[in-house]
Amino acid sequence: QVQVVESGGGLVQPGGSLRLSCVASGSIFRINGMGWFRQFPGKEREVVATSGSDGSSVYADSAKGRFTISRDNAKNTVYLQMNSLKPEDTAVYYCKVVELTTPLIVHWGQGTQVTVSS
Repeated sequence: QVQVVESGGGLVQPGGSLRLSCVASGSIFRINGMGWFRQFPGKEREVVATSGSDGSSVYADSAKGRFTISRDNAKNTVYLQMNSLKPEDTAVYYCKVVELTTPLIVHWGQGTQVTVSS
């Protein structure tokens, strides 16, 4: 059993910052990729940023220059530092963890709400 738990969401004013954390625990073989996604009401879940096992990072255009993804492999943890937040960043943010198995196994967290409002 693998658990993925996000934390760090909340209410912040426009221009503010938040740091999301995601910890994967349980019977994890080996983690390949980790990433952050978000979902707006009535919309499909979309990628925000991903981190590969080789240290590579990929960002959505909306996140470039404002968000930074990082991970601590020893702790099976991935972070998302979000700066210069805008009201349009308001969404539920989900953590995705991909196990290096054959076939790959994907785990999702329960999501954490981020609200950017004055």
